[in-house]
Amino acid sequence: MKECPFCFPEIDQEQKIVLTNEHCMFLQKPQQVLIGSGVIVPRKHRETVFDLTPEEWNSIYDLLIEVKEYLDKKYNPQGYNVGWNVGRVGGQEIFHAHLHVIPRYEDEPLAGKGIRFWLKQPENKRNNID
Repeated sequence: MKECPFCFPEIDQEQKIVLTNEHCMFLQKPQQVLIGSGVIVPRKHRETVFDLTPEEWNSIYDLLIEVKEYLDKKYNPQGYNVGWNVGRVGGQEIFHAHLHVIPRYEDEPLAGKGIRFWLKQPENKRNNID
């Protein structure tokens, strides 16, 4: 796991540890589009959200509340998207569990479009299902 950017956040020199607690940390890196976004990751390598311990779940929740307070003060978003990607088909690219925290702003071109917006598009319909 020496290549995991969440186990070893210093690998990515743009990535910063912004907030932490006993079991997890909130990481951010400069973003051109998703301003203020970041991820909450467990300190121990867990491949997916389904591998987290109850203690990690509780720590993630606690840190999520702190992250929201931090982002509200720093960026003043009007909404949020918060979610997990699991497995390649689910969009997971780094196989260390991470909770996306994405501030949303009313002046975005896609304001009002949530996570499911893209998944509900007709071009996403499975071909082998009636």
